[in-house]
Amino acid sequence: MTLVPFDDAVERLLRDVSPVDGIEAIAIEDACGRVLPADLDARRTQPAFDASAMDGYAVRAADLTGPSPVLRVVGESAAGHAFSGSLSTGEAVRIFTGAPVPDGADAVVIQENTDRPAESEVRILERVEPGANIRRAGNDFRLSDVLAPAASRLTPAACALAASGGYGTIEVRRRVRVAIAATGDELVPPGTPAGPSQTVASNTLAISMIVHVIGGSVIDLGIIPDRRDDLASAIERAQNARADILVTVGGASVGDHDLVGPVLTEAGATLDFWRVAMRPGKPLMAGSLGPMRILGLPGNPASSLVTAELFLRPLIEKLSGAAPVRRRRRGILGLDVKANDKRTDFLRAHIQIDPAGSPCRVVPLPRQDSSLLSVFARADVLLVRPAFAPAAVAGEPCEYVMLTTG
Repeated sequence: MTLVPFDDAVERLLRDVSPVDGIEAIAIEDACGRVLPADLDARRTQPAFDASAMDGYAVRAADLTGPSPVLRVVGESAAGHAFSGSLSTGEAVRIFTGAPVPDGADAVVIQENTDRPAESEVRILERVEPGANIRRAGNDFRLSDVLAPAASRLTPAACALAASGGYGTIEVRRRVRVAIAATGDELVPPGTPAGPSQTVASNTLAISMIVHVIGGSVIDLGIIPDRRDDLASAIERAQNARADILVTVGGASVGDHDLVGPVLTEAGATLDFWRVAMRPGKPLMAGSLGPMRILGLPGNPASSLVTAELFLRPLIEKLSGAAPVRRRRRGILGLDVKANDKRTDFLRAHIQIDPAGSPCRVVPLPRQDSSLLSVFARADVLLVRPAFAPAAVAGEPCEYVMLTTG
């Protein structure tokens, strides 16, 4: 069976993917990580008034003539409690950071540059120009300014900005629904003692967490035995739950017990490709069943998680309508690497940041067997070695892919 080149497989997977239908209004405190379907326009101006940037005295700059002029203090302006009058010649208002600047005032003298010869007077020890220490209305944003563009994923800061811009609820795209099934008679749930021929279903745990981190919603189909009727039932459950993606883990190869491909085909699925020229992760399958996308991931831990990072994550991001995230970056090799064969290699690696600002060094971890979850857990990145890449030595340029973190 011909192997599909890695870049071709990614392009084919994402070629005709459009964002999911469905917009929902949610509370702003629940919006972090969600994707905007349209530009988010400010509903108010911030600050809504000229505000003091410092504690001090609001004055008319024109009154500050001669050495150490003394002004009459006629009131106070604090945050939430504005001075209600207007400044006249020779007057000042005690003012605090964030408080509205009174009408008639055009500058603020900081507290350190004043003294109080009397309770109702303030002496100005350093002259200021008009506009000094004032944050003008709209200095942060104005009514109808775009606070966040369409397709952006809301961060904590963006949510705070939206709240400041007048939003208590916000419209976002619905979450991408991802049904996940672990397949294999040998699997037991986490926390369950594993027998002599059994192993813990840890891959689907990590994949579920990747889905949650990037804003998807998990439909847990559980552990599916290596029986055609159980697999068919799991596929039907994913369809009934209106999953956007069905992810199977294990059973994607061509052995006697690898039933995922045949059962999917019997259910009416179309498989676009099966087996990719990559290491780890060769027995990867992708296709569709009606509107539901299908990814069949390998069962070996590193293979499963590498393919989840490189195929499932971008598929979820595109279905969610999120702007593409640049996860493929440039660095320099931290160790020598040998020449590559016809498959693209993704070596589990960690990065060393150069405090002098040079590109980070990418250091492959010493063991790369696809069964080693402990090695993957130590990795920060995947070092990319293109097909047929020649041997390279430490210090040469390289590419790497950032891994999902919580």
